[in-house]
Amino acid sequence: MAIVLGLDLSTQSATALVLDTQAGKTLARARAGFGPDFPGRGHPEGFLPGGQGGVVHADPLLWLDGLELALERLAKLTDLSKVDAVSVSGQQHGSVYLADGYAAALADGDRATTLAAKFKPVLARVSSPIWMDSSTTAECAEIAATLGGDQAVCDLTGSVATPRFTGPQIRRFYKSDAAGWARTRRIHLVSSFFASVLAGKDAAIDTGDGAGMNLMDIRQGDWSPAALNATAPGLADKLPPVRPGATVAGAISAYFVNRYGFSPRCQVVIGTGDNPSSLVGMGASKPGKVVISLGTSDTLFAAIEGIRTDGAGLGHAFGNPQGGSMSLICVRNGSLAREAIRRECGLADWAAFSAAVDAAPAARAALLPMEETEITPRRAAGRIALGAPTTPATLPRAAVEGQALSLRLHSRWVGTPTTHLLLTGGASENPSVAKIFADVFGAPVLRLAVSDSAALGAALRAAHAACGAKMADLEAVFCAPAPGQVSPDASLRGAYDALEAELAKALAK
Repeated sequence: MAIVLGLDLSTQSATALVLDTQAGKTLARARAGFGPDFPGRGHPEGFLPGGQGGVVHADPLLWLDGLELALERLAKLTDLSKVDAVSVSGQQHGSVYLADGYAAALADGDRATTLAAKFKPVLARVSSPIWMDSSTTAECAEIAATLGGDQAVCDLTGSVATPRFTGPQIRRFYKSDAAGWARTRRIHLVSSFFASVLAGKDAAIDTGDGAGMNLMDIRQGDWSPAALNATAPGLADKLPPVRPGATVAGAISAYFVNRYGFSPRCQVVIGTGDNPSSLVGMGASKPGKVVISLGTSDTLFAAIEGIRTDGAGLGHAFGNPQGGSMSLICVRNGSLAREAIRRECGLADWAAFSAAVDAAPAARAALLPMEETEITPRRAAGRIALGAPTTPATLPRAAVEGQALSLRLHSRWVGTPTTHLLLTGGASENPSVAKIFADVFGAPVLRLAVSDSAALGAALRAAHAACGAKMADLEAVFCAPAPGQVSPDASLRGAYDALEAELAKALAK
């Protein structure tokens, strides 16, 4: 067992988490917020505001400064010379474009020159598109047309051509900035860039994050020549290789030894995206456990046995850092819709909402509320009513049941029986909501007590890949759910099956 460091470079912050895996405890946690800690840098929410036509970018130099500040704070809390291994989680789909001289910048161990100062001269693109960018609709259509349509792209890469994904972003850059494209020597994802910075040399892109690019053959776990050619000329030469998530990039760079006191024996495990990293950090890296995050948007993800893609083209298949693949299904109208229903019914607070849910009969009426244009399923704003007509008294339960049924329906393609539902996010703390999800999915619900799941997943991956720790042992200690289990009511299964069938029929129209 070992002392390990997990780093998460998310949209809004850099988080550093140190674990003692032998003692089974967290030693230290530090964070730097891109907005509050760097108020003069113009990233109040972690990205550059004011982008036109769906453009959302961030400054990669700010990410580097955020990493340094988080490590400075961490070094005051724990002895970094005792860290045996480190890995990275990065906001998925974000990319960094590097020019000639980037390899020398990676290898530069001079502690007197900050990372931002080292890399500023070698950026081929001064800002980085991130996952929120939606400016590439035309490029998605072009890639899909070249590869034989949306479903062909999904079958090949794990997802339909998607605006926020890196491949369409690369194509847009190639089309709009010929000079910048010519300067570009290396394109990294956020996770692989920071793993490279830590290792002092090019690090590979792992299959988990690589699958979120529309460039990787999801079944081969390597770049697809057809997808690369459909995206931009010469792209293969600008990308690092793809490798499994347990790959060790090498020893930590002299810069981190000299500036922060790391041991030169500390090993760097290649990074992964925040979604695959959270899968590990939530203890769901093996098939059977399904994680549902109930937030502004509702997200379902789960490990998949082997490789599987969504025949409807709605869900995403990413690589699982622990092997195989994982699903990700995102519903835009999560708490947004629940809040709208609460206000519509005149319920003063969430306690009143829960009381209304509990007072209404189960599995009689369901409603899929889409207050804004939905992405899963792809529908304009509106509502789909199922079963018996709703009344103001039954609407809160019907809405939550409809949301749960939609997630159940749209996750059927995963194909693995659900042994447990792991709920997280604000609404997961509501016992009435948790009971509905247990009943609809027919599986016991556990509430996750894990915080900083992406950073935790990075730390656990470091312990597993570089130090030989068993992931099952790590999960038992660091990913334990909160006490108490919500059990399903098996007598409701038939009624929910009928409502799901009705929903599928309505969506097929």
